[in-house]
Amino acid sequence: MTEDDLNAPARRTAGAGEGLPEHEVRTALLDLLADVGTATATEAAARLGYSSGLCSFHLRQLARHGYIEEAPHRGGRARPWRLRRGAPAAGGAAEEEFSDLARGLEDESWQRWLDRRGEAPDGWRHDEAFSAVAYLTPEEMSRVADAIRRTLAPYQDREQRPLARPEDARPVALITRLFPLLPQPADGGDAD
Repeated sequence: MTEDDLNAPARRTAGAGEGLPEHEVRTALLDLLADVGTATATEAAARLGYSSGLCSFHLRQLARHGYIEEAPHRGGRARPWRLRRGAPAAGGAAEEEFSDLARGLEDESWQRWLDRRGEAPDGWRHDEAFSAVAYLTPEEMSRVADAIRRTLAPYQDREQRPLARPEDARPVALITRLFPLLPQPADGGDAD
């Protein structure tokens, strides 16, 4: 990433900053189920352009956290899903809960990596985790996020196009959290 990338005019991706769940696959799956009623992982993959394995994983995670449920079906391997009846409506608290779900899944994956990194092939036993504090304006924070998205863009089609992947490529979690640090209350307690 260059200084030019950070200083380029802000360009927001669709849905960014508009309160939508931040993981694009889960967002797409919820939107699809809202549109069509029920879908299997294979049907979702065909409509959305993701792999059926990726859709299956995220459908199970959405079900695990109460956003969707299995729809009635006549047995067999097909497993249709639907929005959970009585699930919170989109907006406000539901979106905050969904963000908490996404963060929890990210943290769970990170902990699994830490616990099992010794099982990875030699070249994959390290990670590139880092953190930093930078003094930014809200606009600069958006530009940094956009620069990171642009940096990752050339690699994002590899999920749908396995032949575009280098032979030694593996799925890698890419997690970025940009948020302002709030001051601690003077008394050390919770702020009102």
